[in-house]
Amino acid sequence: MRFNCFKKSCYLFLFLTFTTAVIAQESAINTDANADFHKAIRLYNNKAYAASQELFREVSVNSEKHHNLKANADYYDAMCAIKLQQDDADYRVNQFVENYPYNNKKEKAFLNVGNYYFANRKAAHALKWYQKVNEKLLSPEEKNELNYKMGYALLVSNYLKDAKSRFQTLLGNPIYGNDARYYYGYIAYKQENFGEAEDNLSQLANDATYQAKANYYILDISFKAGRFDKSIQIGEQLLKTTKDQKEISEISKIVGESYFNLKKYEKAIPFLKAYKGKNGRWTNTDYYYLGYAYYQQKDYETAISNFNKIIDGNNKVAQNAYYHLGECYLELDKKPEALNAFKNASEMDFDAQITQSSSLNYAKLSYEEGNPYESVPDVLKGFLAKYPTSPNAAEISNLLVTSYLHQRDYQGALDFLNTSDTPESKSIISEVSLYRGIQLYNENKIAEAKPYFVNATQSENTTVSNKAAYWLAETEYTLGNYQSALKHFLSVTDKDINEAKMLNYQIGYTNFKLKSYPNAAKYFQQFLEQNLDDNDLNDDASNRLGDSFYASKSYTNAIKAYNKVIQEGGVGSDYAQYQTAMSNGFLGKNDAKVQDLETLISDYDGSQLKDDALFQLATTYTTMNNVSKAQKAYERLLKNHPKSNYIPNVLLRQGLLYYSNNNNRKAIEKYKEVVTKHPNSNEAKQAVSNVKNVYIDIGKVDEYAAWVKSIPFANVTNAELDNATYQSAENKFLENNNTRAIEGFNKYLQQFPNGINVLKAHFYLAQAYNNTKLFDKAIPHYTYVNKQTKSEFTEESLTKLANIYLQKEDWSNGILVLQQLEKEANYPQNIIFAQSNLMKGYYKKGDYSNAITYAEKVLVKGKVDTNIAEDAKIILARSSFKNNDFLTAEEYFNEASKKATGELKAECLYYNAFFLHENKEYEASTKAVQDLIANYSSYKYWGVKSYIIMAKNYYALKDAYQATYILENIIKNFTQYKDVIEEAKNELRTIKNKEAKTNESVTTQN
Repeated sequence: MRFNCFKKSCYLFLFLTFTTAVIAQESAINTDANADFHKAIRLYNNKAYAASQELFREVSVNSEKHHNLKANADYYDAMCAIKLQQDDADYRVNQFVENYPYNNKKEKAFLNVGNYYFANRKAAHALKWYQKVNEKLLSPEEKNELNYKMGYALLVSNYLKDAKSRFQTLLGNPIYGNDARYYYGYIAYKQENFGEAEDNLSQLANDATYQAKANYYILDISFKAGRFDKSIQIGEQLLKTTKDQKEISEISKIVGESYFNLKKYEKAIPFLKAYKGKNGRWTNTDYYYLGYAYYQQKDYETAISNFNKIIDGNNKVAQNAYYHLGECYLELDKKPEALNAFKNASEMDFDAQITQSSSLNYAKLSYEEGNPYESVPDVLKGFLAKYPTSPNAAEISNLLVTSYLHQRDYQGALDFLNTSDTPESKSIISEVSLYRGIQLYNENKIAEAKPYFVNATQSENTTVSNKAAYWLAETEYTLGNYQSALKHFLSVTDKDINEAKMLNYQIGYTNFKLKSYPNAAKYFQQFLEQNLDDNDLNDDASNRLGDSFYASKSYTNAIKAYNKVIQEGGVGSDYAQYQTAMSNGFLGKNDAKVQDLETLISDYDGSQLKDDALFQLATTYTTMNNVSKAQKAYERLLKNHPKSNYIPNVLLRQGLLYYSNNNNRKAIEKYKEVVTKHPNSNEAKQAVSNVKNVYIDIGKVDEYAAWVKSIPFANVTNAELDNATYQSAENKFLENNNTRAIEGFNKYLQQFPNGINVLKAHFYLAQAYNNTKLFDKAIPHYTYVNKQTKSEFTEESLTKLANIYLQKEDWSNGILVLQQLEKEANYPQNIIFAQSNLMKGYYKKGDYSNAITYAEKVLVKGKVDTNIAEDAKIILARSSFKNNDFLTAEEYFNEASKKATGELKAECLYYNAFFLHENKEYEASTKAVQDLIANYSSYKYWGVKSYIIMAKNYYALKDAYQATYILENIIKNFTQYKDVIEEAKNELRTIKNKEAKTNESVTTQN
């Protein structure tokens, strides 16, 4: 027993000894850890989180596993990780909770982490940790704090319902009560529970912190509830105290709109203007309010400046704005602008009454001002179809009848009138036919115009029937039907019509064409007695009067008529001088004739009749047996006019003179020169015969025989067959049997490729092909003639070949032929034909400098056809524009515009508008466009193109609405004009991108 007791005592001693040693060792360790822990706490409280974290981790390692010291160290280690924003911070907190699930710091850890993120404005992070907190374990104070902070985090995260519940628990709390009530009221405001919001926010009216903000929301609530007087009262009070510019802007907007809704527009204006927009940008609605307020004050200019900023609008506000914008424009008599606004409003259906009223205004303005988007009749018919029972239907119906005429769409008018059986419609058909005929005639569609004039002559209105008869006569004259033309000219009995002043002149010309020279003289004389203020026309009539006497062999009277032109130095005075000389010659007054011809040669520089005068001078001297002077005149002609058609004849005549004076050597030289240089001329054949006679006279027939063998067409053995074959073909040509003539001439050229008549054969074969419209086959034969030495056929051949190339629009070949014609032509009309078509050809080929050169050549001519002169002006204008010479282009577009009609007039008006815009005369430019639209709307291309200029004008005048509306309608309605559409898109993109900087309702474009 004792042993056992002893044994037990030993064991107990040993155990106690060992345990005491262990406890002693642990106590030493814990003492050190505690010291480090407290040191770490001091560092933590001093925000030395990195250093404290290092100590907390050492404490955790050195502390017993389940000891509170280790748990506390791990807790603070996790808090330091949060403070230091370490990547594993959240993990450390979660690890602490996992390792110590029952630690009393677990809830505090969640709360502290949440508070840390809350303090750093990371609401979503804070919310995540707050939601982990077991609220049952919190003290009342901690729970109130959690509710407030969690409510705020929920609010910031847009969980309004949950946030509101949290704040609701704090409404009576002495610490958080006012804050919670503000946020509770704010959430109710956001949820549009305005009554609840106002109840709570109004309780903060005396709270220094929330008073201003609460009043702002109460202001907005009052506005949305329609209590505008209260909104004004609160808002004006707020504006006295608030300093925040953004708040001032928003409050001003509410106060302004409150006055607006109370129809106190004058008071609304300063507040509406004080609104600065969101990020400096207003909306369409903002512009509408201010625009309408000015509209009610009758300040239409300022109203427009706000309404016209509303672009891209497609809602009730926009429809109202565009309608009132239209009314403002009408008040300022800006009808074209009003048309666009009413059109826009009429295309919206948000307010049926406004839609109908806008449609009516749009229809009326279309009639008054023209419509660039659709035909006026279509607009009027559209209104009647949509509103058949409108009280304005009868008025619109009456406008419809005259709308076609207003737009000068005479064909459209006729089409419409022919569908109507009313007496009124039938009574004006003849008059409209007259207008349509004149329109076609001015567009050079002569044959198309004729039936309209025939119809108009049946009018019961004598003025219309007489005008129609005159124009029908003009048409027949132009078509070459002179007998018919004379009949219709003579049927004009109303001498008061404007056309009657030209009647004698036209009858004179018609009789002249019919070779009824006495009658021609009679009417030219009567025309001259009218003393019209048109010198060019009077000069022409005087020359034709002289020609009429001349053709009647009444040379003395002819000279009197010609002298009138010569004395006045008028157009065609060189011609009058020449004809005077010829008249004196026929009167046997050769000295006077010589003097007249010398005067023409010396005094009329540039006259195309100088070679004619020299030839006649030489012929006259020959008649007077003054061989020396005759030869000198011929030599002057050869030297000064080497391209003249007279050259072969001159050489032949010189040879005859030398032969007559026994100068056989010189005679042979001249005859051989004719044969060598002009082998295809009629004179060449005569020269061969004359050479033979000279050689016979001098007894050197062998020399003649040797020489004549070198002449291809002088094959004596084949001459008779050659002539017979050619003559057969020519006879068929003269009988107008072109088919047989073609066969004959081709046969001749095959048998006699170098025959006596080869030049004539090629020419007449070309003529026969031309007569039968086989133009391609005519080309090589005309070309052959033109490549030979100049002959009597050259000029006509060049003219005909040029015409063929012009019809084919083959400008490359055409220009070459026209250049040759210009150089070789003797007739002034052919020179003008060449130059006028060269200017067209160069323009077509894009050679604008040469086009300008030839246009200027045409314009310096004394007397050219009016149409050619006008063509020259327009080509000069277009080419100068292409060369960026705007000054010259503007001058000639204005010149061309004076006499232009139809599409050309529309083009000239377009460029007038263009240049006015370039000169920054925007309003004048817009008026020019309006003129084009009102009077030439049927020429769509120029109308649409001019509308882009109008859009630019409006934008330059700060009317963005008009500019964008016009451009958008161009893009929508005129896709057939791709170049115009592209230009419109680019301009619209530029404008919208600029406007988007101040109007958030505008969408930018790429």
